[in-house]
Amino acid sequence: MIEVKISDPHNFEKALRIFKKACQKDGFMIELKERRFYAKPSEKKKLKGKKK
Repeated sequence: MIEVKISDPHNFEKALRIFKKACQKDGFMIELKERRFYAKPSEKKKLKGKKK
């Protein structure tokens, strides 16, 4: 769970920007993209080999 704390409660844009950075750092967006479609285990192995 990602929690964002800001000093000014009216500054929503800043909170959203901080939240997006935290999600990217955590790897949440990458995982979300990977889970969007089903990938067979053989395809996962091929992709894992290409990443290294």
